[in-house]
Amino acid sequence: MNVELSRRGFLKAAGVGVAGTTIGAFGFAELEAAHAAAIRPFKLANTMETRNTCPYCSVACGIIMYSKGDLRKGETAEILHIEGDADHPTNRGTLCPKGAALKDFVKAETRLKYPMIRKPGSDKFERVSWDQALDRIARLMKDDRDANFIAANAAGVPVNRWTTVGFLAASATTNETAYLTYKVVRSTGIVAFDNQARV
Repeated sequence: MNVELSRRGFLKAAGVGVAGTTIGAFGFAELEAAHAAAIRPFKLANTMETRNTCPYCSVACGIIMYSKGDLRKGETAEILHIEGDADHPTNRGTLCPKGAALKDFVKAETRLKYPMIRKPGSDKFERVSWDQALDRIARLMKDDRDANFIAANAAGVPVNRWTTVGFLAASATTNETAYLTYKVVRSTGIVAFDNQARV
């Protein structure tokens, strides 16, 4: 089929097409409503954004956790998405495979969420409160320090050493936290002190 199209006919057809497209773009057609209804809503809309540090290695990458549920209203916040923090100077928004899988780590059924203790002779762990756990740790450390603290060496020189306990600190902390941790641990006399960066 051979169609003769003059320049005037082409301009008329193009003008009608442009007018129809413009009217549709301004929302006078049902196409726009159907298109908007077909788009999946943004999953992070109405979520709370919390900045944190990745707990895995010693790099201390910045992360952003998105959660739904307002704690101020008594709702339980549920983490929906975790991504790298683009404003963080360490990772600039990137995450390694472990960091990228943080949501699975948070939602894992086997994740320990509270202190547990296995009493002597028992074959199972029992849940205890944070106060009980911290009191027990403090009591055991105090008893060990009292029994094994070395105030002076054989020559009588003060050394103030506690060599029977070691301390492993986290390295994914701020400089200020790391400084205070070091000062507290050294003030007790603990010699064996290291952090996660060397593990």
